Amino acid sequence: MRGGGGQDAGARILRGIGDDAAVVRARPICVTSVDAMVEGVHFRLGDGWASAEEVGHRAIAGALSDLAAMGAEPGEVYLVLGLPGGFAEQRALALVRSAAALGARVGASVAGGDVVGAPVLLVSVTAVGWASSADELVGRQGARAGDLVGVTGTLGAGAAALALMSGEAQLGAHSEPALARARCPFPRLAEGRALARAGVHAMVDVSDGLAGDAAQLGRAGGVELCIDAEALPLHAGVAEVAAELDRPAWRLAASGGEDYELCFCASPQDREQVEGAVAALGAVQVSWVGEVRPGAPGARISGEGCEDVRIEGFEHRW
Repeated sequence: MRGGGGQDAGARILRGIGDDAAVVRARPICVTSVDAMVEGVHFRLGDGWASAEEVGHRAIAGALSDLAAMGAEPGEVYLVLGLPGGFAEQRALALVRSAAALGARVGASVAGGDVVGAPVLLVSVTAVGWASSADELVGRQGARAGDLVGVTGTLGAGAAALALMSGEAQLGAHSEPALARARCPFPRLAEGRALARAGVHAMVDVSDGLAGDAAQLGRAGGVELCIDAEALPLHAGVAEVAAELDRPAWRLAASGGEDYELCFCASPQDREQVEGAVAALGAVQVSWVGEVRPGAPGARISGEGCEDVRIEGFEHRW
Protein backbone atom coordinates (compact mmCIF):
# COMPACT_ATOMS: atom_id res chain seq x y z
CA MET A 1 0.00 0.00 0.00
CA ARG A 2 1.22 3.50 -0.76
CA GLY A 3 -0.21 6.62 0.85
CA GLY A 4 0.55 9.18 -1.82
CA GLY A 5 1.05 12.81 -0.86
CA GLY A 6 0.29 14.33 -4.23
CA GLN A 7 1.91 13.88 -7.62
CA ASP A 8 5.30 15.34 -6.70
CA ALA A 9 5.59 13.34 -3.47
CA GLY A 10 4.52 10.10 -5.12
CA ALA A 11 6.91 10.64 -8.03
CA ARG A 12 9.87 10.54 -5.63
CA ILE A 13 9.20 6.89 -4.78
CA LEU A 14 10.79 4.62 -7.38
CA ARG A 15 10.17 1.44 -5.35
CA GLY A 16 7.85 1.42 -2.35
CA ILE A 17 6.02 -1.21 -0.33
CA GLY A 18 6.41 -4.63 -1.91
CA ASP A 19 10.20 -4.63 -2.31
CA ASP A 20 12.84 -5.40 0.30
CA ALA A 21 13.68 -1.71 0.61
CA ALA A 22 12.31 1.59 -0.58
CA VAL A 23 14.03 3.46 -3.40
CA VAL A 24 13.47 7.22 -3.36
CA ARG A 25 14.67 9.95 -5.68
CA ALA A 26 16.68 12.29 -3.44
CA ARG A 27 17.19 16.03 -3.27
CA PRO A 28 20.35 17.76 -2.02
CA ILE A 29 19.35 17.99 1.66
CA CYS A 30 17.61 15.21 3.62
CA VAL A 31 15.90 15.93 6.96
CA THR A 32 14.99 12.89 9.10
CA SER A 33 12.93 12.54 12.27
CA VAL A 34 12.27 9.34 14.24
CA ASP A 35 9.43 9.25 16.73
CA ALA A 36 7.78 6.46 18.72
CA MET A 37 4.50 6.06 20.58
CA VAL A 38 3.90 3.31 23.15
CA GLU A 39 0.56 2.16 24.53
CA GLY A 40 0.21 3.10 28.19
CA VAL A 41 2.76 5.91 27.86
CA HIS A 42 1.60 8.04 24.93
CA PHE A 43 -1.94 6.72 24.49
CA ARG A 44 -4.54 4.26 25.73
CA LEU A 45 -6.79 2.22 23.51
CA GLY A 46 -10.55 2.10 24.02
CA ASP A 47 -12.72 3.40 26.87
CA GLY A 48 -13.06 6.76 25.15
CA TRP A 49 -9.32 7.41 24.98
CA ALA A 50 -8.11 6.57 21.48
CA SER A 51 -9.08 4.38 18.55
CA ALA A 52 -6.60 2.61 16.29
CA GLU A 53 -7.26 5.24 13.63
CA GLU A 54 -6.49 8.06 16.07
CA VAL A 55 -3.27 6.36 17.16
CA GLY A 56 -2.11 6.18 13.53
CA HIS A 57 -2.99 9.82 12.93
CA ARG A 58 -1.27 11.05 16.08
CA ALA A 59 1.86 8.99 15.48
CA ILE A 60 2.52 10.39 12.03
CA ALA A 61 1.50 13.90 13.12
CA GLY A 62 4.18 13.91 15.83
CA ALA A 63 6.96 12.86 13.46
CA LEU A 64 5.89 15.28 10.72
CA SER A 65 5.70 18.09 13.27
CA ASP A 66 9.46 17.73 13.75
CA LEU A 67 9.94 18.37 10.03
CA ALA A 68 7.65 21.40 10.31
CA ALA A 69 9.88 22.84 13.03
CA MET A 70 12.83 22.74 10.62
CA GLY A 71 10.94 24.32 7.74
CA ALA A 72 11.44 21.18 5.62
CA GLU A 73 9.18 19.91 2.86
CA PRO A 74 7.58 16.56 3.74
CA GLY A 75 8.70 13.52 1.80
CA GLU A 76 8.44 9.88 2.84
CA VAL A 77 7.21 8.15 5.98
CA TYR A 78 8.22 4.69 7.25
CA LEU A 79 6.10 2.92 9.88
CA VAL A 80 7.08 0.15 12.30
CA LEU A 81 4.16 -1.46 14.12
CA GLY A 82 4.64 -3.58 17.22
CA LEU A 83 1.38 -5.48 17.61
CA PRO A 84 0.33 -7.21 20.84
CA GLY A 85 -1.49 -10.52 20.84
CA GLY A 86 -5.16 -10.18 19.97
CA PHE A 87 -4.73 -6.93 18.05
CA ALA A 88 -6.82 -7.69 14.98
CA GLU A 89 -5.45 -7.29 11.47
CA GLN A 90 -8.31 -4.96 10.55
CA ARG A 91 -7.37 -2.60 13.38
CA ALA A 92 -3.75 -2.57 12.23
CA LEU A 93 -4.85 -1.78 8.68
CA ALA A 94 -7.11 1.00 9.96
CA LEU A 95 -4.18 2.49 11.87
CA VAL A 96 -1.95 2.50 8.78
CA ARG A 97 -4.68 3.88 6.53
CA SER A 98 -5.29 6.74 8.95
CA ALA A 99 -1.58 7.56 9.05
CA ALA A 100 -1.39 7.45 5.26
CA ALA A 101 -4.45 9.69 4.94
CA LEU A 102 -2.84 12.42 7.05
CA GLY A 103 0.36 12.01 5.07
CA ALA A 104 -1.55 12.51 1.85
CA ARG A 105 -3.11 15.73 3.18
CA VAL A 106 0.29 17.30 3.81
CA GLY A 107 2.26 15.86 0.89
CA ALA A 108 3.97 12.87 2.53
CA SER A 109 3.94 9.27 1.23
CA VAL A 110 4.07 6.09 3.29
CA ALA A 111 6.91 4.27 1.53
CA GLY A 112 7.67 1.28 3.76
CA GLY A 113 7.96 -0.17 7.23
CA ASP A 114 7.74 -3.38 9.23
CA VAL A 115 5.40 -5.30 11.52
CA VAL A 116 6.58 -7.22 14.59
CA GLY A 117 5.04 -8.70 17.72
CA ALA A 118 5.22 -6.65 20.90
CA PRO A 119 3.88 -6.76 24.49
CA VAL A 120 1.83 -3.58 23.85
CA LEU A 121 0.96 -1.56 20.77
CA LEU A 122 4.01 0.35 19.53
CA VAL A 123 4.12 2.73 16.57
CA SER A 124 7.51 4.00 15.43
CA VAL A 125 7.58 6.57 12.64
CA THR A 126 10.54 7.70 10.57
CA ALA A 127 9.64 10.85 8.64
CA VAL A 128 11.91 12.12 5.89
CA GLY A 129 11.79 15.68 4.60
CA TRP A 130 13.71 17.53 1.93
CA ALA A 131 15.22 20.91 1.17
CA SER A 132 17.16 22.31 -1.75
CA SER A 133 19.82 23.80 0.53
CA ALA A 134 20.70 23.88 4.21
CA ASP A 135 20.01 27.62 4.23
CA GLU A 136 16.29 26.89 3.82
CA LEU A 137 16.15 25.12 7.19
CA VAL A 138 15.71 26.58 10.68
CA GLY A 139 17.21 25.11 13.86
CA ARG A 140 16.82 25.75 17.57
CA GLN A 141 20.03 27.66 18.13
CA GLY A 142 19.44 31.02 16.40
CA ALA A 143 17.43 33.05 18.94
CA ARG A 144 18.89 36.54 19.53
CA ALA A 145 18.38 39.07 22.28
CA GLY A 146 15.73 41.52 21.10
CA ASP A 147 13.80 38.92 19.10
CA LEU A 148 10.06 38.49 19.53
CA VAL A 149 8.70 35.08 20.53
CA GLY A 150 5.73 33.86 18.52
CA VAL A 151 3.51 30.80 18.33
CA THR A 152 1.14 29.51 15.69
CA GLY A 153 -2.45 28.58 16.45
CA THR A 154 -3.74 27.85 19.94
CA LEU A 155 -2.41 26.02 22.98
CA GLY A 156 -3.65 23.86 25.83
CA ALA A 157 -5.88 21.36 23.99
CA GLY A 158 -3.63 18.43 24.82
CA ALA A 159 -3.53 19.19 28.52
CA ALA A 160 -7.27 19.87 28.69
CA ALA A 161 -8.07 16.64 26.84
CA LEU A 162 -5.87 14.62 29.20
CA ALA A 163 -7.70 16.07 32.20
CA LEU A 164 -11.06 15.27 30.60
CA MET A 165 -10.19 11.71 29.60
CA SER A 166 -8.61 10.91 32.96
CA GLY A 167 -11.67 12.14 34.87
CA GLU A 168 -9.89 15.06 36.53
CA ALA A 169 -12.37 17.33 34.75
CA GLN A 170 -15.95 16.58 33.78
CA LEU A 171 -17.07 16.17 30.20
CA GLY A 172 -19.45 18.89 29.05
CA ALA A 173 -20.39 21.14 26.18
CA HIS A 174 -16.95 22.75 26.30
CA SER A 175 -15.09 19.43 25.98
CA GLU A 176 -15.37 18.53 22.31
CA PRO A 177 -13.01 21.13 20.76
CA ALA A 178 -10.11 20.13 22.99
CA LEU A 179 -10.79 16.40 22.64
CA ALA A 180 -11.08 16.62 18.85
CA ARG A 181 -7.84 18.59 18.57
CA ALA A 182 -5.93 16.23 20.87
CA ARG A 183 -7.11 13.11 19.08
CA CYS A 184 -6.33 14.41 15.59
CA PRO A 185 -3.64 17.10 15.75
CA PHE A 186 -2.38 18.64 12.54
CA PRO A 187 1.33 19.23 11.89
CA ARG A 188 2.09 22.80 10.77
CA LEU A 189 4.25 21.89 7.79
CA ALA A 190 3.09 24.68 5.50
CA GLU A 191 3.43 27.19 8.33
CA GLY A 192 6.93 25.93 9.13
CA ARG A 193 8.07 26.46 5.57
CA ALA A 194 6.43 29.90 5.45
CA LEU A 195 8.12 30.93 8.69
CA ALA A 196 11.49 29.71 7.45
CA ARG A 197 11.10 31.74 4.25
CA ALA A 198 10.06 34.75 6.34
CA GLY A 199 13.41 34.65 8.13
CA VAL A 200 12.68 33.43 11.66
CA HIS A 201 15.88 32.84 13.60
CA ALA A 202 14.95 29.74 15.62
CA MET A 203 12.00 27.36 15.78
CA VAL A 204 10.72 24.29 17.66
CA ASP A 205 7.47 22.37 17.61
CA VAL A 206 5.35 22.47 20.77
CA SER A 207 5.19 18.77 21.57
CA ASP A 208 6.31 18.76 25.21
CA GLY A 209 4.62 21.99 26.33
CA LEU A 210 5.49 25.57 25.47
CA ALA A 211 7.47 26.04 28.69
CA GLY A 212 9.81 23.15 28.01
CA ASP A 213 10.09 23.71 24.28
CA ALA A 214 10.72 27.46 24.59
CA ALA A 215 13.40 26.65 27.16
CA GLN A 216 15.10 24.48 24.54
CA LEU A 217 15.32 27.50 22.22
CA GLY A 218 16.76 29.57 25.03
CA ARG A 219 19.39 27.02 25.99
CA ALA A 220 20.37 26.39 22.36
CA GLY A 221 20.80 30.12 21.74
CA GLY A 222 22.34 31.02 25.10
CA VAL A 223 19.51 33.49 25.81
CA GLU A 224 16.37 33.72 27.93
CA LEU A 225 12.90 33.58 26.38
CA CYS A 226 10.55 35.68 28.52
CA ILE A 227 6.96 34.51 27.98
CA ASP A 228 3.89 36.58 28.91
CA ALA A 229 1.34 34.20 30.46
CA GLU A 230 -1.55 36.48 29.57
CA ALA A 231 -0.60 36.49 25.87
CA LEU A 232 -0.84 32.72 25.37
CA PRO A 233 -3.59 31.87 22.84
CA LEU A 234 -5.97 29.29 24.35
CA HIS A 235 -7.77 26.60 22.40
CA ALA A 236 -11.54 26.48 22.79
CA GLY A 237 -12.58 24.84 26.06
CA VAL A 238 -9.20 25.17 27.78
CA ALA A 239 -10.27 28.03 30.05
CA GLU A 240 -13.34 26.08 31.21
CA VAL A 241 -11.29 22.97 32.01
CA ALA A 242 -8.69 25.06 33.83
CA ALA A 243 -11.39 26.71 35.95
CA GLU A 244 -12.75 23.30 36.92
CA LEU A 245 -9.26 22.17 37.89
CA ASP A 246 -8.78 25.41 39.86
CA ARG A 247 -5.64 26.23 37.88
CA PRO A 248 -4.80 29.30 35.82
CA ALA A 249 -5.46 28.59 32.16
CA TRP A 250 -1.94 29.63 31.17
CA ARG A 251 -0.54 26.64 33.05
CA LEU A 252 -2.41 24.23 30.79
CA ALA A 253 -1.25 26.18 27.75
CA ALA A 254 2.37 26.38 28.92
CA SER A 255 2.97 22.97 30.48
CA GLY A 256 0.65 20.66 28.50
CA GLY A 257 2.08 18.68 25.62
CA GLU A 258 1.09 17.50 22.16
CA ASP A 259 -0.32 20.77 20.82
CA TYR A 260 2.04 20.46 17.81
CA GLU A 261 2.07 24.19 17.14
CA LEU A 262 5.30 26.03 16.34
CA CYS A 263 7.22 28.34 18.67
CA PHE A 264 9.73 30.64 16.98
CA CYS A 265 11.90 33.71 17.45
CA ALA A 266 11.95 36.54 14.91
CA SER A 267 13.34 40.04 14.61
CA PRO A 268 10.82 42.84 15.39
CA GLN A 269 11.60 44.22 11.93
CA ASP A 270 10.26 41.02 10.40
CA ARG A 271 7.02 41.01 12.41
CA GLU A 272 4.69 42.00 9.57
CA GLN A 273 6.45 39.70 7.12
CA VAL A 274 6.06 36.75 9.51
CA GLU A 275 2.40 37.51 10.21
CA GLY A 276 1.65 37.87 6.52
CA ALA A 277 3.41 34.65 5.55
CA VAL A 278 1.32 32.60 7.96
CA ALA A 279 -1.92 34.50 7.36
CA ALA A 280 -1.62 33.84 3.61
CA LEU A 281 -2.09 30.14 4.33
CA GLY A 282 -5.49 30.82 5.90
CA ALA A 283 -5.40 28.11 8.59
CA VAL A 284 -3.96 29.68 11.75
CA GLN A 285 -2.67 32.99 13.02
CA VAL A 286 0.50 34.07 14.77
CA SER A 287 0.41 35.24 18.39
CA TRP A 288 3.32 37.15 19.89
CA VAL A 289 3.84 35.83 23.40
CA GLY A 290 7.14 37.25 24.61
CA GLU A 291 10.63 38.45 23.85
CA VAL A 292 14.20 37.25 23.99
CA ARG A 293 16.58 38.82 26.49
CA PRO A 294 20.12 38.27 27.69
CA GLY A 295 20.02 36.13 30.81
CA ALA A 296 20.14 32.61 32.15
CA PRO A 297 19.64 30.35 29.12
CA GLY A 298 16.15 28.90 29.12
CA ALA A 299 12.64 30.29 29.42
CA ARG A 300 10.72 32.23 32.06
CA ILE A 301 6.98 32.92 32.33
CA SER A 302 5.47 35.96 34.00
CA GLY A 303 2.14 37.74 34.18
CA GLU A 304 -1.34 37.02 35.56
CA GLY A 305 -0.18 37.61 39.10
CA CYS A 306 2.97 35.52 38.83
CA GLU A 307 6.49 36.80 38.50
CA ASP A 308 9.41 34.99 36.92
CA VAL A 309 7.99 31.48 37.13
CA ARG A 310 9.96 28.60 35.73
CA ILE A 311 7.81 25.52 35.10
CA GLU A 312 8.60 22.20 33.53
CA GLY A 313 7.23 20.95 30.25
CA PHE A 314 5.02 17.94 29.64
CA GLU A 315 5.77 14.39 30.68
CA HIS A 316 3.82 11.80 28.70
CA ARG A 317 1.40 10.01 31.03
CA TRP A 318 -1.63 8.27 29.64
